[in-house]
Amino acid sequence: MFFLVLIAGLVYQKSYAGDVLSVVAVGDIMMGSLGQKGRLPPDDGQHLFDDIAASLKDRDLTFGNLEGPLYDERVPGKCLDTKSPWYFEFKTPVRYGLFLKQAGFTVLNIANNHTLDFGMEGLRSTLETLDALGIKPLGGQAVAELLIKGKKIALIGFSYRSSLYSWSLLEIDKAKEMVAKIKETHDLVIVSFHGGAEGRTALQVVNENEIFLDEDRGNVMLFSRSVIDAGADLVLGHGPHVLRAVEIYKGKLIAYSLGNFLTYGLFNLRGPNGIGGILKVNLDLKNGQFLEGRLIPIKLVNGGIPVLDSQKEGIHLLKELTQKNGYDFNAQILDEGEIIRIR
Repeated sequence: MFFLVLIAGLVYQKSYAGDVLSVVAVGDIMMGSLGQKGRLPPDDGQHLFDDIAASLKDRDLTFGNLEGPLYDERVPGKCLDTKSPWYFEFKTPVRYGLFLKQAGFTVLNIANNHTLDFGMEGLRSTLETLDALGIKPLGGQAVAELLIKGKKIALIGFSYRSSLYSWSLLEIDKAKEMVAKIKETHDLVIVSFHGGAEGRTALQVVNENEIFLDEDRGNVMLFSRSVIDAGADLVLGHGPHVLRAVEIYKGKLIAYSLGNFLTYGLFNLRGPNGIGGILKVNLDLKNGQFLEGRLIPIKLVNGGIPVLDSQKEGIHLLKELTQKNGYDFNAQILDEGEIIRIR
């Protein structure tokens, strides 16, 4: 059950807890690295989530993008044979996986360009670690399946690099087929994608293929709308390392980029790269329709540790990106971060 409240001419949906799927979602997570040029956080990471932990809990599912493997072995990574300043490799200690569990994460995306930084051994270590912690991975053939309030929920992951653990967002017809097939056996389908250009020059969503470092990073608008056409109920984007607009398309929410969330030591955090948010969303369990949402603003400090942002820079940025982008995204951001459907 839910009811509608009119706020300044906008439809704001309030719902009862028994009828909704409550989701909290964040962007890129890299808790420190033992790889090339690696750094680990103070106190061996014990306090990485202290300031924002309460905002991640009390949800039906908590999602993030795990940027790189959980792996301990002292073996060369992908940067061994290159001196390029654009090459980065991440390898987070396996013991840090416990911090993700303690913070409340239930599902983590592995469909991205850093999952294989240390090859299949690094990936295998990641999958084994997440399994031992009871956190479900999603990406490619790793479909995260959850039974929540009697409903079957599937989370699936795409990126601009195709592998067994990452379906390609560049092949949109195949993506639509996969979503439609999974929707046949699940009540709700949530799509995660890692795509788009990166950095402060990539804040705006564009309806075209984005090229970054001579690599096709996909048309994320076409992809996101297409998978909703095929049956997806929520689309969660990441990869640009900055916040991007949100859209309500056919009643379903698209977050085009959740930005950096916890990226310690090796990330550019200047300007918008250091501004992020925690997205909270309620979906109607019967049909996946967007009911209500809110962005809790954070900023990354002391090398990449998230803290709540009293200045609300993330809200201001999301409002501007969503409402002044040249597209009709059918959404408005209120002063406290509420996400409102316009029609």
